[in-house]
Amino acid sequence: MPETASYRSARQAGYLLCTECSLLHTIEREGSACDRCGARLHSRHPNALSHSWACLAAAVLLLLPANLLPIMTFRSFGKGEPSTIISGVLDLLEHDMLFIALIVLIASIVVPVLKILALTILLCTVQFGWVTNLRQKTLMYRLVEWIGRWSMLDIFVIGILVALVQLGNIATIEGNQGATAFATVVLLTMFSAISFDTRLIWDNGSPAQHRDDTESVQEDKT
Repeated sequence: MPETASYRSARQAGYLLCTECSLLHTIEREGSACDRCGARLHSRHPNALSHSWACLAAAVLLLLPANLLPIMTFRSFGKGEPSTIISGVLDLLEHDMLFIALIVLIASIVVPVLKILALTILLCTVQFGWVTNLRQKTLMYRLVEWIGRWSMLDIFVIGILVALVQLGNIATIEGNQGATAFATVVLLTMFSAISFDTRLIWDNGSPAQHRDDTESVQEDKT
């Protein structure tokens, strides 16, 4: 048997999985309904790159207003002014709350930027056929997908504060446009990751890369 035959993809071998229930079908069934759940069968998600690029581009455009516009306004005894994410971090540093400032900085600025960079690398890898480490790119995607849900932490905190801190003239907290822009950025990056099909990464790899990455996975398990 040729060396490359052991490392064919399911599509090359003539099979595809239902993305909803994982039932195995032959490739001739592509476009039809799954026998088990009725979902439409695709060996690769249609227009996955276009949808992922569109969501990512919109997230990049909204990243600037999300960081420049005020995210919330805190008023105490009638005094207060809107604050952005950066100004909030600086206020925490002035009050010697270094740990909380680092959490806000990482969750609100570092993580969204790194997610956008990671998604850009993944999309460019597939779009331009870059020869890269297939396993590392797959792990990168899994990390982006996992960490996406935690990016909404700031929005949850603001929502709780707005609901609880409504004490009239004593103290009030209001959400501002920056919070809406930031939440939209987080959602768009999540949609971009969901739309991306990781199988496209492996389609660009050579049989030698498939062999090396498969052997490295087996070595890790042993």
